[in-house]
Amino acid sequence: MKLVPSMFQVEQTFGPEQRPQKMSDVGVRQGVLEDIALKTLYLAGPFSVSELARKICLSFEVTNEIFFRLRSEMFCQVTGMTGNVQNISITSQGRARAVELLAHSHYAGPAPVSLQSYVDQTRKQSVRNVEVHPADVVRAFKHLVIDDETLRRFGTALNSGASLFLYGPPGVGKTAVAETLSRVLAEDGVWIPYAIEVDSQIITVFDPVIHRIVKEADSENRDERWVYCHRPTVLVGGELTAEMLDLQFNPSSKYYVGPVQMKANNGVLIIDDFGRQRISPDEMLNRWVVPLDRAIDFLTMAGGRKIEIPFEMLIVFATNMDPAELVDPAFLRRIQTKVKLGALSDAQFAEIFRRIADERGLATEAGLIGEVISVIRNTLSLELRACYPRDLINQICWAAKYEGKKPMLDRHGLMQAVEAYFPEKS
Repeated sequence: MKLVPSMFQVEQTFGPEQRPQKMSDVGVRQGVLEDIALKTLYLAGPFSVSELARKICLSFEVTNEIFFRLRSEMFCQVTGMTGNVQNISITSQGRARAVELLAHSHYAGPAPVSLQSYVDQTRKQSVRNVEVHPADVVRAFKHLVIDDETLRRFGTALNSGASLFLYGPPGVGKTAVAETLSRVLAEDGVWIPYAIEVDSQIITVFDPVIHRIVKEADSENRDERWVYCHRPTVLVGGELTAEMLDLQFNPSSKYYVGPVQMKANNGVLIIDDFGRQRISPDEMLNRWVVPLDRAIDFLTMAGGRKIEIPFEMLIVFATNMDPAELVDPAFLRRIQTKVKLGALSDAQFAEIFRRIADERGLATEAGLIGEVISVIRNTLSLELRACYPRDLINQICWAAKYEGKKPMLDRHGLMQAVEAYFPEKS
């Protein structure tokens, strides 16, 4: 897998790999940085200028400029020296100003980047620029039993960097496949900002629950307002609402949190159980027609201002419903690749069963897997699904735990598991 040059790439004088050494290179108004520094000093001070620089993720040189400005306004004072670095504390006048600032916004963390910097960097590291080859897909899916043709279609979807519709009955492994697709892209690293600034308003982007840091990327020279992470994976299910697709303003903290698609930028967004969300498929269609076509999204701020951000992610829609009944042809056309996951062959079912038994340290009796296949197909008149081996073996292990004995994969235990797992026919 490799990253290829982007048709959207924009020339940048300063990127995440290079820390700004002058205020003019930061890309954010000095007043915004001064406000964040003063709130930080109020909440966590006193400390040295160097420590302030670490807390707001700016260079010592830029932080020193901020310090001189705050000092000239009588908002802070020097209390001593540590070597050649001043130790500073907030004044009573600075404290009053900080309280006033906190009433408007509680944000007091790493300095934000500009909206334009975020847009440029996100375009530069788009998933559309990633080349995925058969070896990458085979390596990622080696823990699953999937035929070569289906793997080829997954590789095609990954190279599109656009969207994929996974559909089929429950229990065929749609969610497992979607999460595995994200692992192919997660081998790559991207820069994620802690926050961005728009009209003096802060929008947080980095989420430690979603964005996994690549520790090897640390460099003394990098712009610490950005975090080098694996390409993100965001999974949402039935809890998804229309509100989650727009900027979320917290009335307590008084700053914005980026929506799910913003956190998924440069990675994978999985819409699991599509069609069962609290937002209807039609409403999602209307919301995402432009983003799916043009790779841009529009978010609304308080007061009605709309901002344009990149929509640069692979979206995986996973559903057990019929796609033609869920969405209209116009929406279905915009989902570039469709893959149906269905019943397993006898050989695939047997291979999954053996793998899970090996994971649990269980030996299988000769002919036992063939017998359970026959029961499912012929006695129960059901097709073979990928979830059955793990679920049946779980039943055996739970029963053994209840009886206080070591689990064994024999005919008696397996038939008991079948009876417990599958509903009786009326």
